[in-house]
Amino acid sequence: MMPRDTNHQGTIFGGIILAHIDQAGYIEARRHGLHRWVTACIDRVDFKASVHTGEVIELKTRTIRLGRTSVAIQVLVDAERLDGSWARVTEAQMTMVAVDDTGKAMPFRDSPTPEAH
Repeated sequence: MMPRDTNHQGTIFGGIILAHIDQAGYIEARRHGLHRWVTACIDRVDFKASVHTGEVIELKTRTIRLGRTSVAIQVLVDAERLDGSWARVTEAQMTMVAVDDTGKAMPFRDSPTPEAH
């Protein structure tokens, strides 16, 4: 994490961590189809410990529920401390929804997946 991401106490802004969680959730949802995915909600975020300048974070995701148009995802955030140890710093649960070109929720398991280019 970089100095531009810190508050006056030298810890990373929670909003920066939330942005990374949102991006990781999208990547996990995309595994269920190459559709447009949007964040419907972040149901829960537990900030357990601070992240400091110079520390490296690692985000791990897993799907915890599949719906017709949505995917519930758990995101775990660990920080590698400057001394080389690791700590769980944040846990979150979020819901991503597959949407069509008009932004309307769509069933993602029944729709064709675009071919890779």
